[in-house]
Amino acid sequence: MRSNSMISFVKFILVCFIFSTFSLTYGQWGPSYTPVRVIVSADKNDWNYKLGESVLFSVSVYKNGNPIEGKVNYQIMPEKMEPVDSGILQLKNGRATLAPQRMSVPGYLRCKVTLTNEGKIYEGMATVAFASHQIIPTTTMPEDFEDFWKQTLMQNKDIPLNSKLTKIEELSDEKLDVYHVKFQNYKLGSYIYGVLSVPKNGTKFPALIKVPGAGVWSHFMFQDTDALKGMIVLDIRIHGIPVVMDDYNEIYGELWNAALNDYWTFNLDNKELYYYRRVYSGCVKAVDFIHSLPQFNQEDLGVSGGSQGGALAIVMAALDQRVDYLVSSYPALCDLTGYLNGRAGGWPHLFDKKNGVFHAKNDKIETSKYYDVVNFARILKVPGYYCWGYNDESCPPTSIQSMYNVISAPKELSIMNDAGHYAYPEQKMLTDEWIYQKLIGIK
Repeated sequence: MRSNSMISFVKFILVCFIFSTFSLTYGQWGPSYTPVRVIVSADKNDWNYKLGESVLFSVSVYKNGNPIEGKVNYQIMPEKMEPVDSGILQLKNGRATLAPQRMSVPGYLRCKVTLTNEGKIYEGMATVAFASHQIIPTTTMPEDFEDFWKQTLMQNKDIPLNSKLTKIEELSDEKLDVYHVKFQNYKLGSYIYGVLSVPKNGTKFPALIKVPGAGVWSHFMFQDTDALKGMIVLDIRIHGIPVVMDDYNEIYGELWNAALNDYWTFNLDNKELYYYRRVYSGCVKAVDFIHSLPQFNQEDLGVSGGSQGGALAIVMAALDQRVDYLVSSYPALCDLTGYLNGRAGGWPHLFDKKNGVFHAKNDKIETSKYYDVVNFARILKVPGYYCWGYNDESCPPTSIQSMYNVISAPKELSIMNDAGHYAYPEQKMLTDEWIYQKLIGIK
């Protein structure tokens, strides 16, 4: 039998593997700092410009905190598009300024700068907005969009939950009861798995459902800090496999790289069979599960997530009126057809230059419209808090902004301009305070 210390070590290694794999796969996880820093700035503090205005990008390069000399390469482009300007700049006392740049249509303009120092390449970027509030989605809503999802959810309603809870003793204590849970979804024998945390100090609680980013994930086996605040927390995964398998953690990485590799493309040519139909249905089924719990107060329910999870949070709130509040960070799956209209589309970039060769076909384009978060945002009625960064390379801000602009429900926004595909602690604090205030009345 393995010792507890050995199991803890294996879990630590798994977490490191998952984080590093995500970073390698999607290019960003959080800000990192190196001895050489390439800083790209814009001449307006908020990085927001009107059409016809000029932006002056400037570059500062430091090594161990001191300015350095040398040459840098720069590229300027609408994000994810081909460069409209590029060249080489000579640094003087570690600094250089580029020629003025403009945009004639609403969108985001990115300046990316690279430097080679001692054989290593260092990069910095700044992305500025031009009339971003005027960005209009490229995707359209099918006439039967709402009927399609009503029918899907009606069919799923007839599938019994058949839920099972297994207590996780090592995470349970005098404050929380924690369970590995599963409940049936989409068809008989198909399940959604997750980890449920229930406070012990009280009898009825509000609830928060957490939906996952892209990939194949286990549970990290740490107590949920939100549950410790006094709310039920259900942290789900979408692929129908257990999320607590101490002796078989390697299976998640193997599934990600094999059977579930590129799952976001599975059956994209058929709206009835596309992979995310089961996923979106399962997120709504999670609401059924929460309402089945005797500890839930039956009134206060929120949902939160980032990236793919940011998309799923919007989808859930749009499809199920029992969701009261949502938090969506740098959401994916927004305005997928952007690439077919000469600008960036959302993750998973189904129709970009690389993937469009396989997927830019009428049947797949039409299927995408039934799953594009823009169309769920159009029918959203739930108050939400949103955040993202202009430097996001995984979920381009053009795609997110086009979605945000069509929301008519109450909405609040936090932008950290230079953030990539992550949230700064300051953003996380804002979203936490917002959802805590809504669900449990505290900051």
